[in-house]
Amino acid sequence: MAAPMGTPRARIPTGVKAGDVIEIRTLITHPMETGQRRDTAGATIPRDIIRSFVARFEGAEVFRMDLHTAVSANPYIAFPFRAERSGRFEFVWTNDAGETARLTAELRVG
Repeated sequence: MAAPMGTPRARIPTGVKAGDVIEIRTLITHPMETGQRRDTAGATIPRDIIRSFVARFEGAEVFRMDLHTAVSANPYIAFPFRAERSGRFEFVWTNDAGETARLTAELRVG
């Protein structure tokens, strides 16, 4: 049974001007269980990781990342983005069970 997807968060810089390259930061709470540990009874704890992360800006994919068992719990993902205009980001995390967590955030370019 997969752990519930935690609360996702994102940090979008403020005071952005057109043409600025900014850093988008995201974080989600998730145990990222590798499937290699055992519980107190000796049974293998099933693998349960977030497999992918996708960031879209105004519907266009701007960043994608595949995650693997070596990624720590509560994955923090940051990536650069050239801000040309204001718009909406959508972030999607998908786990082994195909469940998703979604978050939207606004970018304001002045």
